[in-house]
Parts: sequence; structure tokens; C-alpha cells
Amino acid sequence: MRKMIFAGTIAAALTLAFAATAAPPAAAKLEDKYAQNGDVKIHYVVEGKGPLVVLVHGFPDYWATWKPLMKTLSAAGYRTAAMDTRGYNLSDKPQGEAAYAMPNLIGDIAAVVKAEGQTNTILIGHDWGAAISWQTTFFRPDLVNKLVIMAVPHPAGMAREMASNKAQQDGSNYARNFQKAGSEKNLSAEALAGWVKDPKEKPGYVEAFKRSDFGAMMNYYRANYPKGVGDGAAQPPPAPPIKVPVLVIHGMKDTALNAAGHNGTWEHVTADTTILMIPTAGHFVQHDAEALVNRTVKDWLDARR
Repeated sequence: MRKMIFAGTIAAALTLAFAATAAPPAAAKLEDKYAQNGDVKIHYVVEGKGPLVVLVHGFPDYWATWKPLMKTLSAAGYRTAAMDTRGYNLSDKPQGEAAYAMPNLIGDIAAVVKAEGQTNTILIGHDWGAAISWQTTFFRPDLVNKLVIMAVPHPAGMAREMASNKAQQDGSNYARNFQKAGSEKNLSAEALAGWVKDPKEKPGYVEAFKRSDFGAMMNYYRANYPKGVGDGAAQPPPAPPIKVPVLVIHGMKDTALNAAGHNGTWEHVTADTTILMIPTAGHFVQHDAEALVNRTVKDWLDARR
């Protein structure tokens, strides 16, 4: 009898242990938060616990573009914080081109890091979020411990292509139109959400864009997009070398930003540089190649944890 009870106790313990290890982890909860940069309030959404990852969207987008990557990283033990950049969705919408100058955008990143009680972060950006992430790493290197860039080349590479690459010059025509006064009058929430393929997510984009300021969207281009092409292409001031690991991910079907702009990125980084080119993906690479992008970012970060 004692042997049977003992055996039964072991079997029950093993069953409980197996159930505990086999049960999937509880889904992390999304939480709305706000950070303050002077008079401007920045909305962001957090998920997970662990090293901080700040994610910065581009045009036309909002924090929810990062939902799949947030889920992947939070499950792997990271705390993800996805921003609505100023002018978008639930963040404040200051008026005037000057409010969207790069120092203010860098300050918004710093405000989110501070609001999370941290001194630095893993920084991930796409499109304008990538441009802001490059500049944050240049001018506030104390804020960034690892950098993940999607789509936008290093400023030196972008300037080179604007001066010499016909494909990039043609690809920048949309930005020239955006820089024109009154260009925001041609925009609508429904049209801006036209790129979104997921029918479940599209209504959220339309509502987010209805809450956004189209003039603010255009002010990113007016205040920051490189001026000129060919011999008249503006040359950015020399940027300090980047001293943290860099991962670049680019969809080679991107017609707005030519893949050649990433050539030589490693010359501006003193740490390791990883570049992933995805032939089947376009500009919104985090959606066009979602599984590959999410797996790559997670594995790359885990290898440098």
C-alpha cells in the first residue's frame, strides 16, 4: 500500500510539473502610458518586462505597427514601448514646422526612456522612426545601447544616393510634393491607411489617422527631409561614429528608399553591423516579411543580451 501511495504521489507530482512546463505563458498586457517633453505629451504603449525596447514608427503609421514585434519581444523577456510620434494619434500635435525639427523628435525619445525609469534603451525605428533613431544615436549616444533600423539609410549613404542615384532621386519625388505648402489638404485618413493589408487592423489605422494632424505629418518632411538632388544635394554634417551594435533591415522592393543607400553603413559603426536585405518585401518591411523580421530582431538581440 505504501508503495502504491508513493508511486501515486510521484505520478501526481510529475503530472503537475508537466502541466506547469507545458502551459503557455500568459499573454502580456498592453498598457497606455504618457511621457512629457516640455509642453508636448507623447503617448506610448508598453508590453512585457525586461530590458527596455523603444519602437518608433514612420509615415503614415502609429504605434500599432509594432504589435507583432512587441508580442515576440515581450514573450522573450523584453519590455517594449511603442510610441505615437508627435502629431500622430494620441500624442500631442504642436503647430508649426519648427516643432518637428529633429532636436524635438530626439527629445521625445529621451522623454519615453525617462518615463520608463531608464537611462538608455534598445532603439528600433522604421521610416521617420528610423531617421529619428539614427539622429538620436548620433546626438544622444547615452540613450542607445543597441540600434535596429528599418528602411532608412545612414544619412551619409542617403546623401550619396541623392547625389548620384537616379532611382533614389525619383523615389524622393513624393517627399518634394509633401514639402509644398498645403500638401496636407490632399490627404485623408482612409487614403493614408491604404497600405494596410490586415482587415482587422485597418479600422484602427483609419481612426488613428483621424485623430492625427496631417499638417504635422508633412512638417516632418519640411523640417528634416534632405534637400536637393544631383550636384545640388545637401550634404549632412559629419556624424560621429556609432559605438553600439547596429542591425539594418531593408525590403528591396522599397521604391521610396533605395537599398543601395545602405552600402558602407559599416564604415560609420565601430561595433558589429548586421544588414538583412529581403528581396520580397517593400517599404513596410515589418509587415511584408513579419515572421522573418520578428525572428531576426529577437535572435539578434538575444545574441547581444
